[in-house]
Amino acid sequence: MATHVLHPRRHHITLDEHLPVDHRLSRVYRVGAGLMGLVLLAFGVLGLIDKIGFFDTRGDTVAGLNTNGALSVLSICVGLLLFVGMVIGGNFASTLNMVLGVAFILSGFVNLALLDSSYNFLAFRIQNVLFSFVVGVLLMFFGMYGRVSGGLPHDNPYWKARHPDG
Repeated sequence: MATHVLHPRRHHITLDEHLPVDHRLSRVYRVGAGLMGLVLLAFGVLGLIDKIGFFDTRGDTVAGLNTNGALSVLSICVGLLLFVGMVIGGNFASTLNMVLGVAFILSGFVNLALLDSSYNFLAFRIQNVLFSFVVGVLLMFFGMYGRVSGGLPHDNPYWKARHPDG
């Protein structure tokens, strides 16, 4: 015969609950979005300066990475989106960092599969795949910082929501 211990129902917190306006975690989310946005924006602008073909699958090398017009424009758009997240800050920036981080990692896997195929419209090479993985992990780190850890400080709003009695 097994006995079951009933636990009091805990307050469930979702990732889109709002932080206080002046909470210090918002700075981490903003800095992460801004840094990654700046890197992507610089890469995209440098790629467009070279005036290469939009869907040129040979690509051209910019800052050690292969690029074409489509990848440059996509990098600029994502960089600007990250700047918007930096300006808004708070949970929007955090969630945006997490979502784009997962998108970069998925992009790395998809483009890894397309490397030597005729469907490689973004002119990815292995260094682009590795860059995509690194940017994805960094964006996820910046987005999840202070939200999903076992050692959150007791003044953290996510810790407070998980421990309403403490």
